[in-house]
Amino acid sequence: MLSDAAHCAATQAMPVASRQIFFDFVNRMVHKYLMAANIGRPLEFDPDLALDAAMHQFWSKGYESTSMQDLLATMNLSKSSLYQAFGGKQQLFRQCVARYADQFTQMLRDGLSGAPSGRKFIEGFLNSVLNDVSGQAQPRGCLVMNTASEFAQSDPEIAQDVAHSIERFRNVLRAAVERAQREGDIPPERDAQMLANFLVSSMSGLKTQAKAGADAATLQGIISMVLKALD
Repeated sequence: MLSDAAHCAATQAMPVASRQIFFDFVNRMVHKYLMAANIGRPLEFDPDLALDAAMHQFWSKGYESTSMQDLLATMNLSKSSLYQAFGGKQQLFRQCVARYADQFTQMLRDGLSGAPSGRKFIEGFLNSVLNDVSGQAQPRGCLVMNTASEFAQSDPEIAQDVAHSIERFRNVLRAAVERAQREGDIPPERDAQMLANFLVSSMSGLKTQAKAGADAATLQGIISMVLKALD
């Protein structure tokens, strides 16, 4: 077996190109070894907290503008831990979109369940956009709708995630419209599915207006028009 000094001398004797190939090979083997050593090892962080941190990062900056370094910093993870727990950047992003959709859908369901009427829930849903312009933070819009705008149909898997998320939002809003119809606050002859579509589109537009700098008075005027369209 060669001594360390002999290894060093042999390496230095290599041509520059061969030496670079050798070092690249060694680095790849070390990376594979470290990744293999982590397989099956218990995670030493809270995956839910890390995923929430990544979700807010993507929500604030979007997919393309969020770098891997941004994610490692906000999640407080090493690259190997991130890959072990969540896969690559795109896999992590899809998990974040799903988490956002889960949380937003549950918030809508809870809001509808606790609302005094279906109409009041719809009014509160629309007026919630005013919170986006009431503080000092920059409005971020809706992560699902932001993703639809950023990716359009360029990635079929993400497009499917977006469509599924919007359908979940739409289902809750349809339930709210149908409840309001039973309670006499929306005419029963109106198409509940179409009104739910209208509400999803209206909220998407309101969120976009807020991101673009619309003030509360402008948003309130739009909300009033949307509510009149339900009559």
